[in-house]
Amino acid sequence: MARYLDVAFGMLLGVMGTGAIVAVADAPMVDPVRLSPQYYKVRLDNARVRVLEFRSKPGDKEAMHSHPEGVVFALADATYRNTYPNGPATTRRVAQGDVEWSDAVTHAGENVGSTEGHYYRVELKNCPK
Repeated sequence: MARYLDVAFGMLLGVMGTGAIVAVADAPMVDPVRLSPQYYKVRLDNARVRVLEFRSKPGDKEAMHSHPEGVVFALADATYRNTYPNGPATTRRVAQGDVEWSDAVTHAGENVGSTEGHYYRVELKNCPK
């Protein structure tokens, strides 16, 4: 009887673990514009792209939010700490003029530098894989 309980308990833990992973993977994207309008302005929004302008002062913190894949243009030097739901925080410095590809990401951000951060982010929509 104890063996059956062990097997049943193991199956229950497996199902719960799988459910938790699926729930995280299927979690809805949290729109940074709706969450933090003090930092984001929509500069263009059409069927193919959304262009966001982002500004943050030293010490500003953003709540956890999501971005689809796209391109990021740094318009000012800045240092940011990004925290991810399932990983360690990273701190990195960007220089004015940097242009980078960004995979889809969910993160919280903090301006840990001494300068105002200023970016344009081009978010891609409905792109075939």
